[in-house]
Amino acid sequence: MSKIILSTESGADLPEDLVNKHSVKVVPMHVIMDDKDYLDGSLPVQDIYDYYERTKKIPSTTATNVYEYQTFFTKIKAEFPDCVIIHIGYTSKASSSFQNALIAAEDFDDLFLIDALNVTGGLAAVVLHAVSLLKQDPTIKPEFLIKQIEKIVPKTRLAFVPGSLEFLKAGGRVSNMAYLGGALFKIKPRIELIEGKLISTKKYRGQMNVVAEKLIEDFLKEYKIDRKQLYFQYSIGLDDHIKIRMNEIAKQQGFNNITWIQAGAMISTHAGPGGFGIAGIEE
Repeated sequence: MSKIILSTESGADLPEDLVNKHSVKVVPMHVIMDDKDYLDGSLPVQDIYDYYERTKKIPSTTATNVYEYQTFFTKIKAEFPDCVIIHIGYTSKASSSFQNALIAAEDFDDLFLIDALNVTGGLAAVVLHAVSLLKQDPTIKPEFLIKQIEKIVPKTRLAFVPGSLEFLKAGGRVSNMAYLGGALFKIKPRIELIEGKLISTKKYRGQMNVVAEKLIEDFLKEYKIDRKQLYFQYSIGLDDHIKIRMNEIAKQQGFNNITWIQAGAMISTHAGPGGFGIAGIEE
């Protein structure tokens, strides 16, 4: 029976302890800062925020390229010669990374790609669901596991609120007028992954502690999330009191397994400090 290896990109923001525990292979994406290319995961997130404070510019990000995927898959095959690789990728609607993986995959046998149509905690939720399926049945056939993963992709939900609009403005994702209005009235957009695309679906007003509670309340009303697992995402700068309160609310709602995921350098480049998000899989 061929060993199944699960892989994904760094844009899943999988905590290192879970990567090691479940032997998930992770290929890095890129952050470009001061004309230097950093592999996502090698650049401390705080460096991005410090860079913005100095320059009022945000770094740029790039996808994993074809050659990197070829090297990545070759290394896995060298370590596990008879393995089957199931790669669960960052949404193809927001990055060329998945397309590059498709090109690289043409040179390999027993390599299957799944577009998770999600990012950060949403992508992590899909990957860790695959991990749980494989753990439940280590002898599961690859084609059946793939079908099970593909089945939950459209049921995976992610919504988040950035800590401020500054990074979205600096990255050209909001106009100057929208930024000024948002800052004046303390408005924060709720951003969701809809069919793999990042879309602003709602606006909240108030401080982050108030907004975070509104976000989790709305999210759990709108989506029938499986109570077995919930994921919270945060970027550096989110107040610890908010984290404590979010845990309390989640437990009151029947969630006993809550995983916190810190946004890595690539995601933080777009979202900025102090953000909060929630992800889960619908029943």
